[in-house]
Amino acid sequence: MRRHSSRRPLFVVLIGVVAACNDVPPTAAPPLPPPSAVLIPVAPAGSPLPDLTADELALFERGSAMFQVSFAPENGLGPLFNATGCAACHENPVVGGAGSNDPEEEGEDVEVHATAFNGGVCDDLAAVGGQVVQQHVTPALHDSLGIDAEPDLPGATATGRRTTPAVFGFGLLDAVPDAEILALADPYDRDGDGISGRAHRTADGRVGKFGRKAQEATLRAFNGGAFMMEMGVTNPGHEIEQTVGGNPLPAGVDPTPDLEVTQDQFDAADAFVHFLAPPKPEPLDFYGVIGSFTFLDIGCASCHVPALVTGPNPVAALSLKVVPAYTDLLLHNMGPDLADVCLGDARPAEFRTEPLMGLRFVTAFLHDGRAGTIAEAIRLHGGEAARSRNRFLQLSLFERVALLRFLRSL
Repeated sequence: MRRHSSRRPLFVVLIGVVAACNDVPPTAAPPLPPPSAVLIPVAPAGSPLPDLTADELALFERGSAMFQVSFAPENGLGPLFNATGCAACHENPVVGGAGSNDPEEEGEDVEVHATAFNGGVCDDLAAVGGQVVQQHVTPALHDSLGIDAEPDLPGATATGRRTTPAVFGFGLLDAVPDAEILALADPYDRDGDGISGRAHRTADGRVGKFGRKAQEATLRAFNGGAFMMEMGVTNPGHEIEQTVGGNPLPAGVDPTPDLEVTQDQFDAADAFVHFLAPPKPEPLDFYGVIGSFTFLDIGCASCHVPALVTGPNPVAALSLKVVPAYTDLLLHNMGPDLADVCLGDARPAEFRTEPLMGLRFVTAFLHDGRAGTIAEAIRLHGGEAARSRNRFLQLSLFERVALLRFLRSL
């Protein structure tokens, strides 16, 4: 049963107000965090986590360089791909940030997914090259097959568009214990608040955290999949090239021997993502402080839980930290208007609550970029979020301005 509907969100939002507001005193003193936890390890966007060791910081820098490598066929690109490097998409406002997220653009920053959902069972169409439909091919593959992009996946019952998220603070999310997430779940809505979030269990039974459907249990798996799905670069977790419609690649179109990224190279890139700090929120003015309480009052924090706490971790910078996550990492039914693909046991209308760390840098909102403003994104929330959406629509102009001021500070 959910245990966060009042006490925890109030505690964490008050912490955020105390940390971010220079001018307005809080109306109440926040409860103390767990004795061994350190508050909010934030830094300027693109910066490493505070308190990394010298060796960890050096690994972060090597990983940053790897993250910014531009691949070509001669060093592993493709033959099917969406982008030529990690930073080609994760670029705004700094390396590790979101993509341009233009909903009219396909390819590097807005990708296409396709799956099949029949009889309540999801097929990610991996056997025919799914679930990501790559928008580019190398010249050699073009010359061999006469295609400019991966063909539509046979058997697909739905397609969906995905904007590129920022990866700020993802290492901290990776360090959140499964028990912390499961404590927030209420799949049968036993508390009657209309919110029935549930954990996405992967095929091997682990709790999913990463991806818009929470389909990956670990950040390492998420990163390895991105190398393969987005750039066609084989790596220690993904050693076999993508197929074209389930057919093996024609001989000679992939000149680079596998693995195209070594273990050391992948470890460095993975460390870079693990060690990126959440962006420090902007200071709150009077409107922002009021907005932080409006966020609570209309129920946004029921899913966008303002903070999670990491467990013990061998990396001190990730251990026992309060993360300004604004997510519960659970799946929620967002209604038929937002439904698209399935993944694992996540049904078409179910999406993992999007973390709001670095929200102020986002230029297009929701999973597919269809909303041009935060207010529009809220209006498009359905399903379990309908009650909070309706409360938002009933706010006074002052309350709505205050709420949006708060959200734009994140």
